[in-house]
Amino acid sequence: MAETRRKLRLGELLMQQGLLTLDQLRIVLTEQKRKNIPIGRLLVQFGFVTEDVIRDVMARTAGQDTIDLGGVVIDPEALALVPEDFARRNRVLPVALDAEGRTLTLATTDVFKVVVLDQLRATLGGRMEIRTLLATEAQIEDAIDKAYGFDLSVDGILEEIETGEIDDQSLQAAEGEYTQPVVRLVGALLVDAVKRGASDVHFEPEYAFLRIRYRIDGVLETIRCLHKTFWPGIAVRLKVMSGMNIAETRAPQDGRVSMNISGRPIDFRASTQPTIHGENIVLRVLDREKSIISLERMGLGDRARERLLLMLARPEGILVVTGPTGSGKTTTLYSLLAQVNDETVNIMTLEDPVEYPVSLMRQTSVNESAKMDFANGIRSIMRQDPDIILVGEIRDAQTASMAFRAAMTGHQVFTTLHTNSALGAFPRLLDIGIPPDIMAGNIVGIIAQRLVRVLCPSCREPYPPSAEHLRLIGRPADRLWRAAGCPQCSGKGYRGRTAVMEILVMDAELDELVARRATARELRTAAMARDFRPLAEEALARVIDGTTSLAEVARTVDLTGRHA
Repeated sequence: MAETRRKLRLGELLMQQGLLTLDQLRIVLTEQKRKNIPIGRLLVQFGFVTEDVIRDVMARTAGQDTIDLGGVVIDPEALALVPEDFARRNRVLPVALDAEGRTLTLATTDVFKVVVLDQLRATLGGRMEIRTLLATEAQIEDAIDKAYGFDLSVDGILEEIETGEIDDQSLQAAEGEYTQPVVRLVGALLVDAVKRGASDVHFEPEYAFLRIRYRIDGVLETIRCLHKTFWPGIAVRLKVMSGMNIAETRAPQDGRVSMNISGRPIDFRASTQPTIHGENIVLRVLDREKSIISLERMGLGDRARERLLLMLARPEGILVVTGPTGSGKTTTLYSLLAQVNDETVNIMTLEDPVEYPVSLMRQTSVNESAKMDFANGIRSIMRQDPDIILVGEIRDAQTASMAFRAAMTGHQVFTTLHTNSALGAFPRLLDIGIPPDIMAGNIVGIIAQRLVRVLCPSCREPYPPSAEHLRLIGRPADRLWRAAGCPQCSGKGYRGRTAVMEILVMDAELDELVARRATARELRTAAMARDFRPLAEEALARVIDGTTSLAEVARTVDLTGRHA
């Protein structure tokens, strides 16, 4: 089958699918003989078909994934692995190298180039996997000219901007905005941020310089400091990419950027804020591949996973996730929805804004200008025959009332709330205006969570706990673990984050306590009798098993009220 597919030429494939006439094919073949230009490029030049059509036909024929090189930012580390003459001769382009340096993503015009791929594996010493993505000939040739024609490293681009020295030959080889070093500088910084696992990228102008910081594992760190002369060009580039008004510098703006980085589509949510030294710009990295994970990969214990699955099994009611900003509430909600997302249910979401597009889910962004707020949105969604509704956040009485109305009419409702603990959700909802007898029986469960950094397994070190530490954790322990720092974790001692959750599963007795406005102490006592473990206890369990350090937990979770 593969042999048959390989032998079919592009022109014949397009004719078979009614996308090209015989006359058009003859014109292109005649021109190809005269100029020796790839047939795909000529088809696009003559306006017979588009790049997208060619790429999709190739993909369907070969049963392979495709890549649109028009919106791709090339990884300099990947580019350095493949010599330019090899790339040009075989029409392949290295696009991305994964963070571990084990998989090279390669754009190619033909995934059946077995000999070429074997040669490349031999060149790389057979030490890494090669993942191929289909691209059109025209795009590959253009991308090779652009990628190899310029220095794509941050330092190389900065030197080019400072000295003003640009290779004239490279300038002729590439066309359009790509020739601008500022464009490549922004692209290189975004590639670097994604490869380091940053969740946010901060561009912060000061009096004499521009500070660039990444938020990695919840902690900001300075990556570069550039002279202030770089900032106007970078700011304009970021605003153009985000679809903002470049002439407006005195009012805050929001935008969105979609790019292909590290071989996968990644979105950035951009925001500007005027400051005394110029516009401050922050990009939130929305990496769906890393953010939407299954419950099995969330690192939860068996007990916590069982409780979550028990709540998901309830056919109607509200499931609330609470925590401060940046505690992973949206990620947890999407991971829970992924458990039940199939063709048998209609999942509808209302968010501000939609962060991760997911197939099968009907996702809507709140739009104040179109009078689509959370309350009106829920009212509209109720007429769309939903089974499960995700409400991004309960902010006011109207939204809360509509969410509970949806739960009472037989729907599963998932939502978030800003409180410090699971038990704190009841007084917060009461404050918003939800009567206790409405809360009782309609809340399925409440999850309060925080994200803590995970100790690097390569360099974490044990130490005997002091008397003060033992008193804080409230149980005997022979040893605890702390961060050390090594090349694997860039000297930080931590790699990645994990969720710490307190999970309150509601039952008839707890509902009764809520309905009669029981005190926080009564609710806590009743919950503890049902094997409810507070956030601090869950976090300290992670300290004792060596997942994280006591210092990290103390930074994220309040341990002071444990013995009160």
